[in-house]
Amino acid sequence: MKISDYLEPEIVATHYNGANFVGSETCMECHPDIYKSHLETAHYKTSAIADNEHVKGSFNEGYNELNLTGVRFKMTELNNHLYQYAKAKFGDTLEVRSKLDLVIGSGVKGQSYLTWNGNELYQLQPSYFQPTGSWVNSPSFPEYAVRREVDDTCLKCHVTFAKNTNPKGNSNTYDREKLLLGIDCQRCHGPLEKHVVYHRNTPNSKSAAYVDDYSTYSRQQRLDVCAVCHSGLQAQQIKGNPFSFLSGDTLSLYSKNFRSYNLPLELDVHGNQMGLLSKSACFVNTPKMDCMTCHDPHEAERGNADHFNNKCLTCHNVNSINTDNLDVNHTVDQNCISCHMPLSPSKVMKLSVEGQEDEIPVYIRSHLIGIYD
Repeated sequence: MKISDYLEPEIVATHYNGANFVGSETCMECHPDIYKSHLETAHYKTSAIADNEHVKGSFNEGYNELNLTGVRFKMTELNNHLYQYAKAKFGDTLEVRSKLDLVIGSGVKGQSYLTWNGNELYQLQPSYFQPTGSWVNSPSFPEYAVRREVDDTCLKCHVTFAKNTNPKGNSNTYDREKLLLGIDCQRCHGPLEKHVVYHRNTPNSKSAAYVDDYSTYSRQQRLDVCAVCHSGLQAQQIKGNPFSFLSGDTLSLYSKNFRSYNLPLELDVHGNQMGLLSKSACFVNTPKMDCMTCHDPHEAERGNADHFNNKCLTCHNVNSINTDNLDVNHTVDQNCISCHMPLSPSKVMKLSVEGQEDEIPVYIRSHLIGIYD
């Protein structure tokens, strides 16, 4: 390799503002520990190529079918590729084959699957639901449908960047070579070509250049980085292209009808962690609290109760809590999160499971910190 090739990293996509994305593995050169730990996070694993390593649903006979009201699906592996076979029960009974090309979701709660038709991207009907370990119909997906279009509103919370052929991002046609899977370093730190070039040329520099400095952000800017995907309708309604928002921007300037989404509403645990957190006394009474007060986006923290309990105990002294005339005696080894941020059933994220009459809600950790019965 020539020195000039090393100093100029390969550009893998260009943002709509003209800045260039590079392969996220370049971050490993200077940040190996952070890069390695980030690969294990749900953020990074939220999209991937559909193969035996990443697809959680079973393709074994007897466990690979989904029988819905109007159509029957069978999931089959052929020549090391994964396919969905769909056959309508009424009318045209021609069997339709679709290849599973992309996985959406880390598999902790479940997964959905996307297929390419040329340069057009579609979501397939069957999803995998982890609590039952079975194939189910995708949430809000008509049971008689085989696939539906996927645009930037769907993709923006599951990939780092996607180059839509429509600058507004409301088509399902993409440049397949400009799709950056997973939420990697550049989704939160911005396109990093200039950063990499500068530090490869000046390896002794101790000051980070051409990269977002979160220490200079206001509280709202830090919250907005997460809120662009974790604030319900506000996150969905981005003016122009949904990928136009970058860290350091102010989300309210990008969101359509921003004020209408801040009216008192019944907030659901699915997708609006920001809305729930903002209603919590902990957040209201702690001026500097933001998402990263409790979460380190570089670490796989899911299921680490000790980590989150210790976060609570940095502000809440057990002895002072027990003087509040409460019936419960708190101890330092109790799981604060299980009581004050319980797993709660979503009212909008429900699934139809074969053999069960009622829909099953997906249980999600509530970010409305409070005292529950």
